[in-house]
Amino acid sequence: MTIDLVNQAACFGGTVGFYKHASASCNSEMKFAVYVPPQAEREPVPVLYYLSGLTCTEENFTVKAGAQQFAAQYGLMLVASDTSPRNTGTPNEDQDWDLGTGAGFYVDAIEEPWRSHYRMYSYVTQELPALIAEHFPIKPDRQGIFGHSMGGHGALICALKNPQQYRSVSAFAPIVAPTRCPWGHKAFGAYLGPDSTTWKAYDASELVLTTQLDYPILIDQGTADPFLENQLMPQVFEQACSSAGQALTLRMQPGYDHSYYFIATFMADHMRYHAERLCD
Repeated sequence: MTIDLVNQAACFGGTVGFYKHASASCNSEMKFAVYVPPQAEREPVPVLYYLSGLTCTEENFTVKAGAQQFAAQYGLMLVASDTSPRNTGTPNEDQDWDLGTGAGFYVDAIEEPWRSHYRMYSYVTQELPALIAEHFPIKPDRQGIFGHSMGGHGALICALKNPQQYRSVSAFAPIVAPTRCPWGHKAFGAYLGPDSTTWKAYDASELVLTTQLDYPILIDQGTADPFLENQLMPQVFEQACSSAGQALTLRMQPGYDHSYYFIATFMADHMRYHAERLCD
């Protein structure tokens, strides 16, 4: 599998690179960003994947989150994927901000017209990790994953559906119960079809009832988040974890909203959480 370097810059003793490649999973060009820490010049390092939220690209996290300084400190490689295929010619893919372009929801679509390209679950759990392992000096057995909003949903389901693949998972303001919120109803109805019982396979609050992780999950949620009550509903996941016996640290952060200001504020804590589990 080949990748093309789009641009690269020095950062905290390492490098930030933006790449593109032909994706088999999505049947289209896909883009991703990689921060290679200075430690990778000497030996393979653990890898931490980040999944962004609605409307975002691989650039948002890479530019705004301030994670590279901590990745350099701990010796973690950071990988940020795009949030969907783009310019595929899929009908209406650019019509709505919360469906189609920038809104892949990290599921494998089975409905037309989405099924030909919108297979982000397979992309982030299989194709992208294989690509990173082929082209970068990583330790494939030391993977973590985290994300924001739609990407927080993605991180949680990827970890819960693949408990042997990831050693850590955390999220900022995740969509934890997509089968119960408007964003999830719209996306899942389009990508997965009208049978809502099939949606549970991509709902963290449902998955945790049958699969528990042998490490704690970390979630930060701002109390001033405008999407808190209607879309995010962290209490649903908290109750599910409690019922299932899954260790969860849910921190409600007073006054914080849904933005990257919120993410940047607590990035150090999340990077430390992952480093403790990936770099031991």
